[in-house]
Amino acid sequence: MPPVNVMVVDDDKLLRYGLERILESADDIRVSATCDGPEAVDLAVRHRPQVALVDIYMPDVSGLEVLAALRELDDPPVVAMLTGFGTDENVARALAAGAAGFFFKDTAAQELIPGVRLLAAGGSALSSRITHSVARSFARTVPDGFGPRAQAGAPLTERERDVLELLPTGMTNGEIAERLFLSRCTVKDHVSSLLAKLGAANRVQAAVLAESVRAGYGGTDRASRGETSAERS
Repeated sequence: MPPVNVMVVDDDKLLRYGLERILESADDIRVSATCDGPEAVDLAVRHRPQVALVDIYMPDVSGLEVLAALRELDDPPVVAMLTGFGTDENVARALAAGAAGFFFKDTAAQELIPGVRLLAAGGSALSSRITHSVARSFARTVPDGFGPRAQAGAPLTERERDVLELLPTGMTNGEIAERLFLSRCTVKDHVSSLLAKLGAANRVQAAVLAESVRAGYGGTDRASRGETSAERS
């Protein structure tokens, strides 16, 4: 199996070098490009990374702009944001814009490397130190982000709730299937269904919503019921 192809986007050359060294200490990960914001799209087209780690704060082009531009590519990489601020509202905005993961810039190798593997395999990657603060920020800043796309009056099934509870762990569909003794295709169908019912753009949005409800930030069990803001009003 070829190594996971990764691009690192950050205006700090030293940080880029450090992340490259950490990631390439794993035999199954290759960093094909490192750059700052303005170069990101051109290098992504040239190197076609599977995963892009993007600094949320950069002086010339913001990480949110890079995220949006990368997602417009014909063959977009999975994008995870790098941040030094776990409670910043831009983290919640990146989540709403389709970021598939979040890492602190000083995330240890034993968390960063498995996280990149999960992203490449279709899972989500939420740094253990950032999950709760992202959930709190997301619930505070974009509480109705799911409403316009949600299927009104469509409660989650018991199995969909089981799958939703496992999404914050970052598990892939295959790993969830093993845990719940289901087939991978069945889990994929459950994920697609619960995303539609919640109106979430991707599994990481659903994962953070699940975490926010579990932690009490949402103040309701609407994630379990598939309830939207429109239903509550």
